[in-house]
This record gives sequence, C-alpha cells and structure tokens, in this order.
Amino acid sequence: MPDPRLAQVARWAYDPPQSGDGSLFSVAKEPAMKHVVALVTALLLNAAANLMMKAGMTRVEAAGGLLREGLPAGVRTVLLSPILMVGLVCFALNACFYMFALQSPMLKISLAYPVMVGGGYAIIAVVAYFALGDRMTVGQWIGVLLILAGVFVIAVRTEATPVAA
Repeated sequence: MPDPRLAQVARWAYDPPQSGDGSLFSVAKEPAMKHVVALVTALLLNAAANLMMKAGMTRVEAAGGLLREGLPAGVRTVLLSPILMVGLVCFALNACFYMFALQSPMLKISLAYPVMVGGGYAIIAVVAYFALGDRMTVGQWIGVLLILAGVFVIAVRTEATPVAA
C-alpha cells in the first residue's frame, strides 16, 4: 500500500499551501493564487464580452436589427459578425475561468459573485463612458463607487474558511 504522505506531497506539488506556517502539511487559509487569477480573468473576459456585444449589436441595429428577417437570419448575422463571435468566445472562456475559480474550497460564492458582478459593472461603466460614448450622471457615478465599496467590504470581511460540501 502506498505511503499516504506521498499522496500529500503530490497534492502539495500541484497546489502548495498559501498560508499557515509554510510547512508541507500546513492547511491553506486563503484561495490559491491560481483561483484568484482565474476569478480576475473571468471578470475581465465577462466585461469584454459585454462591451463587444454592445458594440456589435449597435452595428447590427444600424443595419436593420437582429431579427428583422427571422431567427435563422439573425443567427447568420451573429455568426458573420467578428466582434459578436469574439464576444461569445469571451463569454465561453469567462464561464471556464469562473468555474475553475469556484472549484477552490476556500473561495466562497458569496465573495466570487459580487466580485464578478460589481467589478464587471464598474469596468463596463468606465469603458462605455470613454469608448462607447455612454453618458452617466453624477448620481450614477456615485452608485458605481458605492458598488465598488460594497465589493471591497465583502472581500475584506469575508472569512476564509473551507466551503461546506
């Protein structure tokens, strides 16, 4: 029978402890950096996908709209639009990175989801303002700042404990 310590060494080589005393058998108290990077990547991909959808659909609307000739023609329009296709690929990659991040037992959905939604909203608001010409009122900008403040509070005050299975 194989030595169980060898299995622990193999797991540690793949996902080393992120905190604790740094010993081989210490328990990680934070999500692994790879999960945090995956969450941030998912956030950026989601924001990029939404911005591409808006830019692409603005062009489609100027040409008469997506479903003006029925669903099959609408699907063809999407498939022939490079910006819409890249946006769809970004959505798919977003889902992959987000699922990878969520597999961390130390990354709670109660933290990951606000980061995705709140952070994504802030990115989209800023880029849409500067690149797409969206105009926002002072009250809307205050709202964006309050959302970011809320995400910050959630991130700072979320205790890193393993998620119950």
